[in-house]
Amino acid sequence: METFGHVIDGEEVQSADGHVFTSIDPYTREPWAQIALGTAVEADLAVRAARKAFDEGPWPRMSAGERRRLIHRFADLIEEHGDELAMADTRDMGKPITQSRGNDVPRTAQNFRFFADHAALTPGEVLPMDSGHHTYTRYDAAGVVVAIAPWNFPMMLESWKVAPALAWGNTVVLKPAEDSPVSATIMARLALEAGIPPGVFNVVHGYGPDSVGSALTEHPLVDRITFTGESNTGKVIARAAAANLVPVSLELGGKGANVVFADADLDNAIAWSIKAIFTNGGQVCLAGSRIYVERPLVDEFVERFTAAAKAMVVGDPKDPKTQIGPMSSGVHYTKVRGYFDSIHESKGKQLTGELGEGWFVTPTVIVEPDRDSAHQREEIFGPIVTITPFDTEEEVVHEVNDSPYGLNAMVFTEDLTRAHRVSARLVVGTVWVNCFFIRDLRAPFGGAKMSGVGREGGSFSREFFTEPKAVVMQMQPAMPH
Repeated sequence: METFGHVIDGEEVQSADGHVFTSIDPYTREPWAQIALGTAVEADLAVRAARKAFDEGPWPRMSAGERRRLIHRFADLIEEHGDELAMADTRDMGKPITQSRGNDVPRTAQNFRFFADHAALTPGEVLPMDSGHHTYTRYDAAGVVVAIAPWNFPMMLESWKVAPALAWGNTVVLKPAEDSPVSATIMARLALEAGIPPGVFNVVHGYGPDSVGSALTEHPLVDRITFTGESNTGKVIARAAAANLVPVSLELGGKGANVVFADADLDNAIAWSIKAIFTNGGQVCLAGSRIYVERPLVDEFVERFTAAAKAMVVGDPKDPKTQIGPMSSGVHYTKVRGYFDSIHESKGKQLTGELGEGWFVTPTVIVEPDRDSAHQREEIFGPIVTITPFDTEEEVVHEVNDSPYGLNAMVFTEDLTRAHRVSARLVVGTVWVNCFFIRDLRAPFGGAKMSGVGREGGSFSREFFTEPKAVVMQMQPAMPH
């Protein structure tokens, strides 16, 4: 097995107590990598290394242009090592290699490039005042950032947190998910090779409660915490951060709604709807797992959507032809299987889907489940989708909003005014109209209700990862009264 350690203060190290854990390939269900298992000891060492690098090192004192050059070099190395990074995520969590190589690697590099450019090129504000004074703003690095990432898009979502933090001059301690640890160590190695100073980007492996995760979120030397993951875990992190008054950014669970009106371009709606629920085996917080179809279109939509779902290639995620790999772990497979086994309780009609050998669940379509069923209201995080007909715009807006989550939604219609009207009424962080998962990194990203706290992206990331400061200057001597 390959061995991967923590990266602390510029060195790849094992745990002080020598403990390790293994990463399991979800397809073979066999260990493939050995990872250093951290404790509060490694968490403290990493935070203190980041603290020293921030307080005494060159990184926050560099110009944004200097950091930009080094981060772009880092992005170059990510692209050069794309095959290694992609295979790490595929072996860690079962993502089809065509997705990890064709989507995740380029978007990881782009996240670093975008935020490096954004930090260097985005101006502050100058605010002239009538009183002979003027005010201007500074955006100074906040300090030590703890970033905790999920297992479903490991390197890509790690970069979404690490990139803006580094670009604005912070130092970082990253805790990757224990189910997908390897790409984080590889990226930390590449950051050092790119010339990013020791202590600026640290990685510590381990578990959450009573382990590395809690030690990091409770540490008194931490200045920001950014987390993507399950909503209940987000609550625990928020409570830990509150004890030290540390700002948090939480991107949490979702139950994405997909609304298809009768005037939609059906070919387009089918293609995007398949992508929205079955990409990465449905293990996507943004997954369009609730589809609502206007009644005149519902029969044709269901027929074509189900045929497309049945045609998807299920198999070895390392095979470029595979579209659906296994669930990411035995624990997660057991969770998703529970929803599969209880489909009859939803009172809906199952049109396709089955349990395969190992940790496989094939694309599963349920039509007209009970609106209060677990399948309609809970985040399954697997390839299981519901389809429900609706009659009026008012009705479907109510159904979409009647959810504890508010991360995202999709609207398919050729009526421009309806697209704007419905988008405005949906209580979610992102609405995609006639598409899915198209990102402008300047736009806010996050969710409403149980889907999170705060927004990141563009200037929203600048607000979170810096301490905005107002400087007020007198421009002329005060006149005597």
